[in-house]
Amino acid sequence: MDYLRTASPQTHPALDVMVVGEALMDVVTAGNRKVEHPGGSPANVAYGLARLGVGTGLLTAIAPDDRGRRIEEHLRSAGVILLPGSRSLTRTASATATVAPDGSAHYDFDISWDLAHQTPAFFPKILHTGSIATFLHPGASVVKSLLEQAHRHCVITYDPNIRPALLGSHVEAKAIFEELVTFTDVVKLSDEDAQWLYPGRSMDEAAAYILGLGTSLAVITKGAEGAHFATPGFSVSIPAAKTRVTDTIGAGDSFMSALILGLLNRGTEGFAPAVLDQLGHAAAAAAAITVQRPGANPPTLEELNAVLESQRVG
Repeated sequence: MDYLRTASPQTHPALDVMVVGEALMDVVTAGNRKVEHPGGSPANVAYGLARLGVGTGLLTAIAPDDRGRRIEEHLRSAGVILLPGSRSLTRTASATATVAPDGSAHYDFDISWDLAHQTPAFFPKILHTGSIATFLHPGASVVKSLLEQAHRHCVITYDPNIRPALLGSHVEAKAIFEELVTFTDVVKLSDEDAQWLYPGRSMDEAAAYILGLGTSLAVITKGAEGAHFATPGFSVSIPAAKTRVTDTIGAGDSFMSALILGLLNRGTEGFAPAVLDQLGHAAAAAAAITVQRPGANPPTLEELNAVLESQRVG
């Protein structure tokens, strides 16, 4: 990453978190309405982190077309630094999300994913990746190489955000996921992800298996039923924050952004139960704010703090 050669090989003054993964345009269809929102799970996480006041860089692949420019403007509006090498495609990817009456979404994708091979010149405090970028070749091999190089130097977080329509066989996708988990410190996935990867296993069993692959914290989100946080020593159940639902687009990504913020601020207590409880409630609050409004629209730090304060007072 030559753009960072002037920085220390261990840190970068502007970036606490680097996110690696796809940015695309979400085309949201609900009834007779069609609206476009910048999206892509990793881009949403980066945007959410910047809204929470975290110095964040995104390494992605977009095109210098109208959709790509709109994505850049969207990211820049929150303060995300689009890392050089990210304008590499001839057409910016898109995902068509069809929203059901209950607010859930089904996705169809038009995407290619490719990155130039990278040699890190710095390591952020946290490197986050996930979603299509970790499964779709040729770019997935570059993401894997980055994790191999970075995992001894910084915290690695991973959200597979499974999209079966874009994956190969179940056996191949599961093998890719499990190989990447060995480089991680925190893995977050939805209950749907866990059920697809490990059919027939309970959430507790899936979390225990993922921990056995070498990660330190496994988080499984369960929508309105809350989330399950598990370490090798204990687990914590986090209730979902009660709220009205407009749609669920970006809720998991907002959860992930708030979780990463908590990891940055957790101090020296590791993953003690009290730390997990704090991480979980903040992440659940961020997701609850997001589902109240259309598209992937995560909270600002002020909004999140206001909700957390009201929960404490209540």
